[in-house]
Amino acid sequence: MIIFQNNKKFQEYKYNKEDELEKEIVDNYQLFFGKETIYINTKKKIDTKALGGAIPDGLLFDFSDKEEPEFYIVEVELESHNFFNHIFPQITKFFSFFKNRKSQVELVEKTFSVINTNPELKREFKKYLGEKEIYKTIKDTIENSQNILLLIDGKKDELPEIMETYSATWGKMVKLIILKKFIKGNEFIYTIEPEFKDIEYVNPKPTIGQAEYTEEFHLEDINNEVKNVYFRIKEELLKISENFVFNPQKYYISVVYNRNVAFFRFRKKKIRLVILLPEGDVRKRIKSHSVKHLSGSVQKFYNGSCCDIIIDGKENLDEIISLFKFFIREHKKDSTLE
Repeated sequence: MIIFQNNKKFQEYKYNKEDELEKEIVDNYQLFFGKETIYINTKKKIDTKALGGAIPDGLLFDFSDKEEPEFYIVEVELESHNFFNHIFPQITKFFSFFKNRKSQVELVEKTFSVINTNPELKREFKKYLGEKEIYKTIKDTIENSQNILLLIDGKKDELPEIMETYSATWGKMVKLIILKKFIKGNEFIYTIEPEFKDIEYVNPKPTIGQAEYTEEFHLEDINNEVKNVYFRIKEELLKISENFVFNPQKYYISVVYNRNVAFFRFRKKKIRLVILLPEGDVRKRIKSHSVKHLSGSVQKFYNGSCCDIIIDGKENLDEIISLFKFFIREHKKDSTLE
């Protein structure tokens, strides 16, 4: 692959060693993951016994949502690595870690120790936490946000099938980013797919079979308040029209009214509702919930103008119901909805 920019020809750079790519991540993590992230180089700072003998390349804390930060075990791999002999067993060990309460406690203790003895790192955490306790934040984040970020320099043909086959682990927990570097002399360009800020919205589409997904699959490990919010919205929409269908898919539960109109994506403590309406229309009608702008690539993924509504409680759900009513009114002349 070649990139042409400003009349210059950039050739794709092939990493010979995993250490090279790991160093790129350490040196440029805020470029790749965003300004509101903190990356801890695990190999240098944390005893690998804290992760059951597995050796991840790093721990990533994402504070773009300060009320509910995200945690990632980061694994950096090369496209040239054998999938089943190298990548598969390594990621599988991380699943075991997340299920092992003792390992989690040890990791929290060691992570806190690293932060507490490193003034610069401690300052970074306090920038986002303010008066909140660092220890409690680490503990709560690791317990409530269990992600594995697999960062690789090229596509692995085995991944889509594995993520489909092992939907409860690979499909739910593994987030994939492909990072490439292109060079011309001392100049270089990075490409990253998808952008980290879009990673929870854009996922590889399944390539095999038609596996059956259920509401239970998506609501597993979700707290009861979030479940109740979902079922309340579902109940109210079905009162409006029996034509509404709630269709569980691999990464979300879609709301269908002769075609997809919205997508429920679940976190442990909140719902992200992607709705196929222009952001301006949504902001006029949603005042009690946060509305998040979605990038062009995410809107393309969902095949239309859309935005994200963050529902983190049972209050003011009437706004959500009214928005669906507005959707029906706005599209009632559309032949696809008749």
